[in-house]
Amino acid sequence: MILSRRKTLAILGGGFIAAASGATFAVTRAPDTAIAPWANAGQYSDPRKKALSYAILAPNPHNRQPWIVDLGNPDEITLYVDTDRLLPHTDPFSRQIVIGLGCFLELLSLAAAEDGLATEIELFPSGIDPKKLDARPVAHVRFATGATPDPLFQHVMERRSLKETFDTTRTVPDDALADFVTVARATDAQATNLATQVADLRQLTREALIIEIETPHTYKESVDLFRIGHKEVNTNPDGIDFSGPVFEAMHLTRTFTRSAALDASSVAFREGVKAVLANADTAMAHLWQVTAQNTRVDQIAAGRDWMRLHLAATRRGLGVQPLSQALQEYPEMTDLYAQVHQKLAPGGGTVQMLARLGYGPEVSQSPRWPLEAKIRATG
Repeated sequence: MILSRRKTLAILGGGFIAAASGATFAVTRAPDTAIAPWANAGQYSDPRKKALSYAILAPNPHNRQPWIVDLGNPDEITLYVDTDRLLPHTDPFSRQIVIGLGCFLELLSLAAAEDGLATEIELFPSGIDPKKLDARPVAHVRFATGATPDPLFQHVMERRSLKETFDTTRTVPDDALADFVTVARATDAQATNLATQVADLRQLTREALIIEIETPHTYKESVDLFRIGHKEVNTNPDGIDFSGPVFEAMHLTRTFTRSAALDASSVAFREGVKAVLANADTAMAHLWQVTAQNTRVDQIAAGRDWMRLHLAATRRGLGVQPLSQALQEYPEMTDLYAQVHQKLAPGGGTVQMLARLGYGPEVSQSPRWPLEAKIRATG
């Protein structure tokens, strides 16, 4: 479950702020260490590290940042998945994790192209298990000269996954949808702003969120990854970030804890659920991707295209939030999984991503581990 920062203000009104009086310094602290990788992007002389410093900013499920790279050979990168960062309950076959790795590879390529470097990518050079990720490499990347910069790269630093309610007075124009879906290269990307279809998908994504929250093992997987307050976020700059003055105050007063989030009778739980559902209910358009098959290569392609689609939407000033709960492959989601495929891929194939679009507020960057924490070896 991904909570809206602003909506969570409603969890307990303003009472918790009074309880935190005298702790002004603590509640205004930001997780500066955790967001430093955004400022450090591009600040490397080694072209591989320079490109990687942007790649680590890629979107990925639950912000697990499941990438590990080996730089043991000059002019090459070997990408691995960190198998300690999988999501076995909500993503039992690691399809979404692989999509996140595809986002990483696309951003790596876009960043390298800014320096005129092409990336020759060999996927799964040692083979792959279609149902379980393991220690074998995900990709082998060779750098060569001759690439042309892609205009989408100019929007990397402003891209966000916008987990806030959207402005329901602003429609998403047809030309914006028609423009950005064309940037997909290997997947069938589609979008809609038709009121009836948007209403239908609002309801479907709402139902999927409820299932994920009401299924104990999937909900707990998210809660276990809550990082509450700047100290937790700086210590573990992955997972689901709850920082900023509101959450600092709630953390100090023990108003918002992982235990409270798991307690369905608590005010924090009830209001948190309302906030999550409000996001789905304010979708002003929807975007989705379909692949003909569902191999690991297809999943990487979906991630690469998703990175491009998200950047193109950012270029048009649109907020994007993935709402892929209905695409998750655990038993409790089976019926909605079938429904979403019937609606969005009636001719067959796999819906790899589903997101809501609209206009919303500016938000801060998501925490990231520094590049150095993701390098296995250097050459």
